[in-house]
Amino acid sequence: MEQYRIVVINPGSTSTKVSYYENDKEVVNENLFHPTESLEEYARVSDQYDYRLAIILDFLKAHDIDVTKLDAVVGRGGMLPPVDAGAYFVNDEMIEWLTNRADIDHASSLGAVLANGIRNQAKADCIAMIYDPITVDQFWDLSRVSGLKGVKRRSIGHMLNMRSVALQTAEQMNKPYEDLNLIVAHLGSGSSISAHYQGRMVDLILDDEGPFSVERSGGLSLKELIPMCYEMSEEDITVLTRKKGGMISYLNTNSGIEVEERIKNGDEEAAYILEAMAYQVAKGIGSAATVLSGKVDGIVITGGLAYSERLTDWVKERVSFIGNVIVSPGENEMYALAMGANRILTGDEVGHTFSLPEA
Repeated sequence: MEQYRIVVINPGSTSTKVSYYENDKEVVNENLFHPTESLEEYARVSDQYDYRLAIILDFLKAHDIDVTKLDAVVGRGGMLPPVDAGAYFVNDEMIEWLTNRADIDHASSLGAVLANGIRNQAKADCIAMIYDPITVDQFWDLSRVSGLKGVKRRSIGHMLNMRSVALQTAEQMNKPYEDLNLIVAHLGSGSSISAHYQGRMVDLILDDEGPFSVERSGGLSLKELIPMCYEMSEEDITVLTRKKGGMISYLNTNSGIEVEERIKNGDEEAAYILEAMAYQVAKGIGSAATVLSGKVDGIVITGGLAYSERLTDWVKERVSFIGNVIVSPGENEMYALAMGANRILTGDEVGHTFSLPEA
């Protein structure tokens, strides 16, 4: 069996996760943290390229990973225009979009650019790619209608992890992903719930329209929210609903572990809010089930909050009548990226070429 050497890069707002794989085995990984004062020197995320690239190369050197022998470098996909699922090879058009045209300045957009920077120092046939970027769009046309003309529903969320656990679930069920109808609920700082119909994510309950999560308010009553928008700036209301909403607004913590401890110590308010979160997640799963006309082969609960058995048990109580519930805790993004690259290298999957959208 041929050995493939793969480097995986997942940039976050204050750190860069890096892993080295040999085929499907992770050899080493580390979360490289970046001091706030270092990042404050850069006006835009794209300006951090040289800084982060040097740190990644130092990491590889420290672990005796020979860049010149790499077969693939795969980065987290960023704020591309809507694309289909799968692998995309990094090219000049992708770098141009992520660097100069993305409508949100997001750290994940550095994934492709950093992968390309390392590929440029590797052997000639090394590939640089991304896999399942956050803008994967397989929506049905009906999924796009919001209820207010001029406001579109966008397919954007935890696509990488949700599709990865869906593929793993299909493998565990010994059935092709393309033959299954699945619901995947990703629960974390933000939560999203996707409906998978015969191998495609045809609808998604976004993190700002569904259940509240650790930091995000989820869907709110507009009649209650609109007056607040006139009392606060756009920046303040955005922070309130996306950074200080959800669990943290009720319990003043974004730590699920702390909430669990508080419940064990008799904190009734903590138990009440966590159960309310589970209640809303269950409602979201029920909504996704209607998208699939009730024909659901499995429900997968994933993300960081899926480590809470208390939370997942509450969800199971309400949704198990819909279908079998599988808990796959954690954010398996590094593994998902590595396996995507591995499938490209082995020829089990064909990659796509990114093209700039027509004006």
